[in-house]
Amino acid sequence: MKMGFIIFFVVMISVIVGSSMYIRRRLIKRLRIPKPYRRILALVVLITPLTVPVNIIIRRLGVSGIIVDLLVWIGYLGFAFLSFILTYLIILDVVRLFSKIIVKILNRSDNEESSDQDIDPVRRQLLADVVNIGIISSAVLSTAYGVSEARRLPVVKEVRLPVQGLPDDCDGFRIAQISDIHVSETVKRDWVRMVVREVNRTSPDMVALTGDLADGSTSRLMAEAAPLSDLQAPYGKFFVTGNHEYYSGVFEWTEVVRRFGFTVLINEHRVIQKGSGQILIGGVTDYRAGRFIKSHTSSPQAAIADAPRTDFKILLAHQPKNIFEASRAGFDLQICGHTHGGQFFPWNYAIHLVYPFKAGLYKVNNTRMYVNRGTGYWGPPVRLGAPSEITLLILKKV
Repeated sequence: MKMGFIIFFVVMISVIVGSSMYIRRRLIKRLRIPKPYRRILALVVLITPLTVPVNIIIRRLGVSGIIVDLLVWIGYLGFAFLSFILTYLIILDVVRLFSKIIVKILNRSDNEESSDQDIDPVRRQLLADVVNIGIISSAVLSTAYGVSEARRLPVVKEVRLPVQGLPDDCDGFRIAQISDIHVSETVKRDWVRMVVREVNRTSPDMVALTGDLADGSTSRLMAEAAPLSDLQAPYGKFFVTGNHEYYSGVFEWTEVVRRFGFTVLINEHRVIQKGSGQILIGGVTDYRAGRFIKSHTSSPQAAIADAPRTDFKILLAHQPKNIFEASRAGFDLQICGHTHGGQFFPWNYAIHLVYPFKAGLYKVNNTRMYVNRGTGYWGPPVRLGAPSEITLLILKKV
């Protein structure tokens, strides 16, 4: 795990440095401000996102406080802002490249070159200024809007699932799912309490928390997550681990979650009896948990082993990747999260390169799956194009 941590940091720092150099070359050097100010700006562009890996190291060492919280906000907001600038610059360069290719295809390159030479240098500089200001303004607006989207109360997304042969007593069974809260220096107690109130307002029969509760140790963040103990559900609150639990101390966090009144499912199941109907709730550890703790290797088969016959079988998992084994194991529905729906532009589109299941309802063989976009957020307190959600899944007899 230590080697993976080192590789992660090397890659992160390399990406930050490379992106900063690109922004400096494509934007900062072309700004009409005195050269010393351009150098200062280039340094800020480099240092601000570098505070992100520095903050991660500081927090792993157990250092906390107002200064650390402030540095986290500055680092992540700067990271998001520069991510938007980088994205818009790349889009602009791609458009320019395709324009040149089209011109060449149309055999107009010579004319284009001559016309470029004829353009007044003052007009050329003015056009460049307008484009640069447009990119910076767009990045500012995207960051501001993204922060407001991430920090607001997540929407309750109601999903009705028709179930063939569901017993009358289970008709209308309500499952509130929250996922990927990521309690941290930017996601704190007041925000968690707001989410809890909204979940309770939906009057769920059961609550499912599908991993990635926190980013940090229990000693530092347990109090911030404590409002989760106020969640109300007559048929139980269930928790499965996400990948971030294994970064933050999985045994400590599962113990805390139990104190909050949750049933922690480590490749196991429980049966809910509602009148004459029975619903099996299985739960698996994170898809890659076995890399951290061998005994936590994720297994839908183990989660359903020795289970009695029930009317409907649900698997709680953190990652969508469990769906294939879940389908083979005979689960009717998998509820998961992890993807955040990409969280913000352009990752809400690029995520398809990594995850075929981005967000929403899917079907694999005879198993349906719902992927929650995340109730909180990870890293930059920004959401753009992938709003956060509290999912209310309602089983309906057909």
